[in-house]
Amino acid sequence: MQTCGKRFAMMAASHLYNDKKTGMPTWTNPLSPSRRSLRTAVAPIALALALAAGAPAQAQSPAGAPGTAAAAQPLLLTPDRVWTGDGAAHPGWSVLVARGRVQAVGPAQSMTLPAGIARIALPGKTLIPGLIDLHSHVLLHPYNETTWDDQVIKEAPAYRVALAVRHAADTLQAGFTTLRDLGTEGAGYADVGIRRAIDEGQVPGPRLLVATRAIVASASYGPAERSYRPDMDIPYGAQQATGTDEVTRAVREQAAHGADWIKFYADYRTGVDGSTRPTFTLEEMKAIVAAAHVSGRKVAAHASSDDAIRLAVLAGVDTIEHGYGASEATFRLMVERGTAYVPTLTAPEAIGEYFQKHVRGGAPTPAMQQAERAFRLARRLGVTIGNGSDVGVFAHGTNERELEWLVRLGMRPAEALRAATVVAAGILGRPDLGAIRPEALADLVAVDGDPTADIAALRRVGFVMKGGVVFRQPPTGETGAGNGQ
Repeated sequence: MQTCGKRFAMMAASHLYNDKKTGMPTWTNPLSPSRRSLRTAVAPIALALALAAGAPAQAQSPAGAPGTAAAAQPLLLTPDRVWTGDGAAHPGWSVLVARGRVQAVGPAQSMTLPAGIARIALPGKTLIPGLIDLHSHVLLHPYNETTWDDQVIKEAPAYRVALAVRHAADTLQAGFTTLRDLGTEGAGYADVGIRRAIDEGQVPGPRLLVATRAIVASASYGPAERSYRPDMDIPYGAQQATGTDEVTRAVREQAAHGADWIKFYADYRTGVDGSTRPTFTLEEMKAIVAAAHVSGRKVAAHASSDDAIRLAVLAGVDTIEHGYGASEATFRLMVERGTAYVPTLTAPEAIGEYFQKHVRGGAPTPAMQQAERAFRLARRLGVTIGNGSDVGVFAHGTNERELEWLVRLGMRPAEALRAATVVAAGILGRPDLGAIRPEALADLVAVDGDPTADIAALRRVGFVMKGGVVFRQPPTGETGAGNGQ
């Protein structure tokens, strides 16, 4: 633990300068600028405060794994309002953070504050829990830049990892502090290494829960064999398996290599006419789920056709990804079985823009209409819906587009925020995430305005903390030390 903290401190110190506004040490991001905004004043203020006080940086992680340096000195955040993950936002509330976790939330005058506490004022902002995206691909980038096939076949794994490091930084800057990353798409176990680098503080990024290679039925994914010469040996987008023995082995191999979740493709475009059809039998799906669950891992199923969705639910999967073709009967089965739904509404919009001349805000494509039908039906029937965007299909760091879609198609802003915080944390089985309450991990984000009234406020992120470390702070923020009460 101490070794990890010292390594992070040495890396941070090499990029420290005194912020002209606050006079505090700030860590500049050595990564290249992002497409979106990465002026990335990645600023672990909590670490700087610990160094300034002469205290050693202390590692903090939710499960005892190596973590980034968390604040040794308590820190009081004072925004205009705090949304804890439940109910309405609370004007005038503050949040006390120490040792990487929330210690108290409420009016500052009701707290017992230690002497010399550090303070960060966040005027005009709402403080919310760090956001969670349940469906990401940090090793992909938008298909209008490079097609999926070309990324898998032509881009070297080292190049893809280098891009993924930037993608992770962009995502954290956008206020998303946790990702469930559902497959490396031909990059092997690269996500495990990226997760480690983030956990150790080598690079900034969200907390990653990874699925590694994912599992597909043999010859039932991509790059599609029919598109290439039959004598070519080309990289494949996931691990192929046939039969219960092979799928069980694939689960165990991926778990041994570091998978947090197991993902499999319940269907794909394998029909005679290119239509989407189930690719695994019910017995094969049950074998995947059994092998994963006995190891303590949850299972996500890519499924778009009603037949495949129903088979996956009957097999006992924990989440359905996409689910565009689900019938009312299948959604009712999901409610009965407690299967969560991750609708990835932004993906069909992005595909429409790239390949079908769709103009954002214009008439929806057939795929967008199908996604809308499924989402509205699932919500009406009471299916548990978590926020997951399929980012990587579109630009990293613009994950908030999914929440805007959730609201556009019927959710209230606070309901959409819950899908990306409390509900998403429940799907992950992580009660220490997704809420601002004592002992929760200090994953905190401040945005200009009030996202419980206007979800577009999520585009205006001004402050990001993950695990008690500040990675983004507004240039107008006021930081200082004050007397305890």
